[in-house]
Amino acid sequence: MKKAELINAIAEKGGYSKKDAEKALDAVVDSITDVLVAGDKITLVGFGTFKTKEKPETTGRNPRTKETVTIPAKTVPVFKAGQTLKDAVNKK
Repeated sequence: MKKAELINAIAEKGGYSKKDAEKALDAVVDSITDVLVAGDKITLVGFGTFKTKEKPETTGRNPRTKETVTIPAKTVPVFKAGQTLKDAVNKK
């Protein structure tokens, strides 16, 4: 599903205009991004948790040249699904 399809689904299920659904989706995504950039986490009970995780510096290998390269440490976003979401997906 792409963003436009998600906006249509939100508008349909919530009885909103597509413009209002897009504003709401953008506000949610921006809010989640802001919280993760600040280093905090968001827990939506039943849905899941968005947080960040520190990845340490590692050593890798360039497959073309076989040269060893250092992969720098970084912070990555992580989503862990809640039990209600897991159960819903497994019911199908």
